[in-house]
Amino acid sequence: MSRRIYLDNNATTPIHPEVLEAMMPYLKDDFGNPSSIHQFGRKAKVKVDEYREKVAAAICADPSEIIFTSGGSESDNFAIKGYSWANRKNSGGHIITSSIEHPAILETCRYLEKNGFRVTYLPVDEYGIINPSDVEKTIEKDTILISLHHSNNEVGTIEPVVEISSIAKSRGIAVHTDAVQSLGKVTLDVNKLGVDLMSLSAHKLNGPKGVGAAYIRRGIKNMYPLISGGSQEMKRRAGTENVAGIIGFGKACEIAVSDIEKESVRIAGLRDKLQSLIIEKIPDIKLNGHPVKRLPNTLNISFESAEGETIAINLDLSGVAVSTGSACSSGAVEPSHVLLAMGIPLETIYGSIRFSLGRGNTLEDINYVMDILPSIVSRVREI
Repeated sequence: MSRRIYLDNNATTPIHPEVLEAMMPYLKDDFGNPSSIHQFGRKAKVKVDEYREKVAAAICADPSEIIFTSGGSESDNFAIKGYSWANRKNSGGHIITSSIEHPAILETCRYLEKNGFRVTYLPVDEYGIINPSDVEKTIEKDTILISLHHSNNEVGTIEPVVEISSIAKSRGIAVHTDAVQSLGKVTLDVNKLGVDLMSLSAHKLNGPKGVGAAYIRRGIKNMYPLISGGSQEMKRRAGTENVAGIIGFGKACEIAVSDIEKESVRIAGLRDKLQSLIIEKIPDIKLNGHPVKRLPNTLNISFESAEGETIAINLDLSGVAVSTGSACSSGAVEPSHVLLAMGIPLETIYGSIRFSLGRGNTLEDINYVMDILPSIVSRVREI
């Protein structure tokens, strides 16, 4: 197998060469602990602060509002648990989220339900969009937090966060958004979005795995720390900082922001080319997600009367990596909770494929995929 085409960038991305180059000194010679007072530690501390500024700039935040974590899941847990525990009313409080959130949000909310909180899981429409009026109708007198993702990782749909934040602000309710999939793909401004908390991760924008960040708006004083110990990260997240990871995260943000408009247009063009060719060459397909209000790199397609997993395996054998609309759990193939919530029939869900493009993809990649995909789908349908 000579070709290797990666179209699963919503799962993770390859590290950018400049990111790796920036990280390497801090994996070798400059190994100091940022909490140490000697020159090794001071140099590490200076770099952590320098690259904190770069992450903050990517979302138009102040560096003091950025807390480094181990990744998006920890950031989601920190935002939801940390805020809810610190601001609970009586034995708990009310939280609003949606039915199509990332498991890091859904499982955190289920944990809080077992510990005295009440959670409302909002429905979505056929495109995966949350209706702001549903949010408004669901608010109760003890609602303390609304947690909704900025964009969906499976179908790419972008949510009306600005409208929802406006509703929440008028009622004095905090808003958290998981922007892990959006960072580096679309412009993010925490002030225009009106959010109080945001989750971010490095490995979705050509940075390293194992590092992320939580944005906590200045003025939010009450946040229950998930990890207790030392006074790192402004006393909000104990533990020695992942210096090389933080530098890689900041560098990845710097690169992504520097050409975000140009690159998003380029990638959207490739995505649209792939979509139009699939529609032209393969019958009986369905686009999942909003046709316009979506991430520029994401295309989720269902192939009727075909098994998505088999299509994905055949693509992989031909050198193309994609993901499916189902996952193997405890030996059983489970359909996507996102597609189910969007009202898509089971048989259609099992035929879904997510193509998620990235910085390294080219028109040649798209042409190669379309050279092999029609015959693969045809063979799978015959089975």
